[in-house]
Amino acid sequence: MTASTAPQPERATRSVPRRATYHHGDLRRALLDASLELAREGGPDAVVVREATRRVGVSANAAYRHFADREALLETVASRAQGRAADVIAEEIAAVPDTGDDRVVARGRFRAVGIGYLRFALAEPGLFRTAFGVPVDLSRSASAEAAGECGRTPFQLLSDQLDAMVESGALPPERRGGAELLAWSAVHGFAMLALEGPLRGLPPEAVEQIAPRLVEMVDLGLGLVESPVAGG
Repeated sequence: MTASTAPQPERATRSVPRRATYHHGDLRRALLDASLELAREGGPDAVVVREATRRVGVSANAAYRHFADREALLETVASRAQGRAADVIAEEIAAVPDTGDDRVVARGRFRAVGIGYLRFALAEPGLFRTAFGVPVDLSRSASAEAAGECGRTPFQLLSDQLDAMVESGALPPERRGGAELLAWSAVHGFAMLALEGPLRGLPPEAVEQIAPRLVEMVDLGLGLVESPVAGG
């Protein structure tokens, strides 16, 4: 048998995974979906361009056709996460029964905003940290990118219910100014204490019991008539 006719060893073949192809809009959406999952798993620090593109199955350079840099991707993911929060809040608002008493309904829906916010924080801590830890100001608080399927952002939902409180007579008009920041600060502070602070050891049922009491205190505190400080 000559060398030319001798049987040749079979060459090992390596399967190369086919890289997915996307239309322009599809790739952007796929990268956002992958990045949203990264945020869910590990918060904003987990949103990394290279890992998002690896999960989608494209080169890292492909991401930069849609996002200028990681910060641009992260800001968009934060807006998407706010949209998820908005839909949870909207569900709580919709669950408030219409008793026919405008004041009661307005207060119930205002409190539902806080309950929904805390529900989202505890159920989706990674998305919560991304949604409300990444933005450095309120410039996107009314952005369409930060709106959920309900069509409103979390900040808009809060403002809507405060306006409804004034219209129903449940909140004095003179107490309306800055009320969003006061209510938000109180509820967000409790959320962070429960997620990362000394209250993180509380069992879930304890947090669930505290939440409605907290938003009740915020509601009642906003409506209190200012009184002069003793000795003032």
